[in-house]
Amino acid sequence: MADELGRHGSRASNADAVLAGMGYKSELPRSLSMMSILGLSFAIMAVPFAGLSTTMAISLTDGQSVTVLYGWIFVSLISLSIAASLAEICAVYPTAGGVYYWSAMLSTKKYALVVSWITGWLTLVGNWTVTLSINFSGAQLILSAITLWNEDFVAKQWQVVLIFWAVMLIAFTVNVSCAKYLDLINKICIYWTAASVIIIVITILVKSDNRRNAEFVFTHFDASASGWPSGWAWFVGLLQAAYTLTGYGMVAAMCEEVQMPEREVPRAMVLSVAAAGMTGIIYLIPILFVLPDVSLLLSVANGQPIGLVFKIATGSAGGGFALLFLILGILFFAGVGALTAASRCTYAFARDGAIPGSRFWARVDKHLDIPLWGLVLSTVVDCILGCIYFGSTSAFNAFTGVATICLSVSYGIPILVSLIRGRKAVRHSTFSLGRFGFVINAATVAWILLAIVLFCMPTAIPVTPVSMNYASVVFMGFASISVIWYVIRGRKAFTGPPVPADIEPEHDGEVVGGFGRVVTEREKASNGSTASKNEPAAPK
Repeated sequence: MADELGRHGSRASNADAVLAGMGYKSELPRSLSMMSILGLSFAIMAVPFAGLSTTMAISLTDGQSVTVLYGWIFVSLISLSIAASLAEICAVYPTAGGVYYWSAMLSTKKYALVVSWITGWLTLVGNWTVTLSINFSGAQLILSAITLWNEDFVAKQWQVVLIFWAVMLIAFTVNVSCAKYLDLINKICIYWTAASVIIIVITILVKSDNRRNAEFVFTHFDASASGWPSGWAWFVGLLQAAYTLTGYGMVAAMCEEVQMPEREVPRAMVLSVAAAGMTGIIYLIPILFVLPDVSLLLSVANGQPIGLVFKIATGSAGGGFALLFLILGILFFAGVGALTAASRCTYAFARDGAIPGSRFWARVDKHLDIPLWGLVLSTVVDCILGCIYFGSTSAFNAFTGVATICLSVSYGIPILVSLIRGRKAVRHSTFSLGRFGFVINAATVAWILLAIVLFCMPTAIPVTPVSMNYASVVFMGFASISVIWYVIRGRKAFTGPPVPADIEPEHDGEVVGGFGRVVTEREKASNGSTASKNEPAAPK
């Protein structure tokens, strides 16, 4: 027992020392394991809930079976490549700053500040809007349960927003009152999700009286409801899968709460995407085999057809609700996990002075050992954004779109910078992609560029004020705030992450300041004066 405690302390001390070498003071307890981070990432992606239930209408509109199934497989492979690319960098710079910090360290000193500012705001907005979209879709799904008994029920806007606020409050309360049990909660998520998928798949296959044939499941394509040309419709329909397989990079914000983050967090990123991809296939194929008439599903007033699928498959409203309850359980883990990651992201970005009122939002509550005010800010911002629904009932599409765009671009920036600089900064990574790194990185950047265009597209045309995809509007709103704050404050006071010197990969130096990081003699000399968390060193 004593030996185990000693090893635990040694690992934590080593990780704290490396974090200090990257310019930050360790303030959060290192109480999370790899399985916990895996569970957190899995929870945020929430495969049966967020991606394959609440957004099902998107892929049914834009191609049906071929889009649902092969779109999922395609995006799973792309997401695995992005996760592997991020894991390679995370193994070198395991800090809560995540992509924001990586972008600065991989860039040259000339561009480090502006690159980190852009990446930081993108990932912050992405974290906030992913949390928002998960909990907002959860509110819609909760209300959709009423339609299992009353098919004419259509929730009013104020009802949806009130339920959304209640879901946010639950996620906030769990993050505060159960902070010490987040490790256990994240692990339970894995078992709940796996059990739910198995129960749902077996139940619908056994109970359903009407089944589709294999031709429909594996080859049927119909994008007539979208109005788009067939090929383009398939790409637009990828939003369902891309929205689901996005949150894995958010767990980098938990690096400072893991004992061996350079090993455990990269593994959790990649394994969670692989597990999510397989879970999706296992879940989707049976759903397609028992899929009711598509036009009936698309006519559901609340835009959440999964409850109706379960009701028809089981033959009763009670049976449908029992299966829907399992999905709502996944909502609980997803909402809590997404808010956890968003609060850590807020904390990390605030400690470098990039958010208005940064000193306040970067505080760590010593009693709870969590960034409480970063958690408060994330919750309040999401609750305010939820009010957009009063102005447009298509707000959920905007939330999912902007979340996918922001996170995808924030992932792409450090990968692109690494590519431009010849991937030399990650050549000693403990999670190296080796000779396949250039190809994998290039493919991910190409996909992200396409995704920016795709996910600003409306699901169907012609476009009305109600069906318009407002993702670009929300995105530009946050971009404007970022630019205005940079002009007012950032360009004068923002110093970014501590970047002591340009990386000079051709130098055969030692590993200091990060796992696998090659540094020069002048970097080593500057390492002795790294700043504390609240006063990061300005680039020299």
